[in-house]
Amino acid sequence: MTTGMIRLGKCRRIVVKVGTSSLTHSTGKIDLRRMELLVRQVADLSNGGREMILVSSGAVGAGMGKLNRSSAPRTLPEKQALAAVGQGGLMHLYEKLFAEYDRHVAQLLLTRDVFAVPRRYLNVRNTLAALLEFGAVPVINENDPVAAEELRFGDNDTLAAAVAVAADADLLVILSDIDGLYDADPRRNPQARIIPVVREVTEEMLASSRSKGSAVASGGMCTKLLAARMTMACGIPLVIASGGAEDPLRRILAGEGLGTLFVPRGEGYRSRRRWLAAGSAPAGKIRVDSGAARILGRGGRSLLPSGVVAVEGRFERGDVVAVVAPEGREVVRGIVNFSAPEVARIAGRHSHEIEALLGRCDYDEVVSRNNLVLV
Repeated sequence: MTTGMIRLGKCRRIVVKVGTSSLTHSTGKIDLRRMELLVRQVADLSNGGREMILVSSGAVGAGMGKLNRSSAPRTLPEKQALAAVGQGGLMHLYEKLFAEYDRHVAQLLLTRDVFAVPRRYLNVRNTLAALLEFGAVPVINENDPVAAEELRFGDNDTLAAAVAVAADADLLVILSDIDGLYDADPRRNPQARIIPVVREVTEEMLASSRSKGSAVASGGMCTKLLAARMTMACGIPLVIASGGAEDPLRRILAGEGLGTLFVPRGEGYRSRRRWLAAGSAPAGKIRVDSGAARILGRGGRSLLPSGVVAVEGRFERGDVVAVVAPEGREVVRGIVNFSAPEVARIAGRHSHEIEALLGRCDYDEVVSRNNLVLV
């Protein structure tokens, strides 16, 4: 636990998922006090130098409140309609509350296919990186109003885990109406005790947790455990804690041991970076000069067109490419921002020349540092 707490205190990029029950009253209407407290915590951590991403439920509940509906939606079209009514109001509140702390928000509505299609995945990674660099707080939700059944996450716990992996987050915090994982159902067993640290999500845990949350919520403890299994496999710690606790985010990062900490199996690359380094077959190669190879080999730098010497193979934007030194040694591997013919045209040129050469300039880098991994 001590090791975990030390790591949590050093976390810089944090994804916070807040559930419907933590944002709404039992009537379905938004709980303004809780929402303001959440925004204050996120803004304060952001002011302290941390990069904060918020995955927020509540659109369906907000829609129920607006339309004065007391019963949960029974069908997918009903849920999508309520989300369409509520999402705008939810974001308006976030924008207003964050503005009081001089913070800007950005809305991202995602579906499952975004994380499966390389080009869309690349767009999400680059957009998140740019927003965080601007100092904005991304507020993410599932795109319920338009998502077909096969493209839906179904719950924001899974979405939050996918976002944490895509963003290379240092920590995922799930704030819920329960204060952690218990060794028994606390609603039935008053002797149930909270489990402070979990190092493996077992099938027994999943089998005993298959219950849904509130009438409006789409998840329960099972979806949170599945999210923990995903992040742990990717080297990202996860904390489940009560959204109703006093200053839960500050206390978690201060090492108070609030809720349940799910400890990843080890350090190393996040899953996407492990896939880049070992599990992906490069679609082509980009040869760079010795200076670019030396800089890239130190890590933390993007590949600019000025360092490119030649292109080998056929690849499209969003494909994985190997970046090789003059002697043929692979230095880094990454997701490329341009197709092979486009890289060939801008090779050896400066970034400010890209638009004149290609007729557009979506990126200044051939491969962004966020999408590069040392081999």
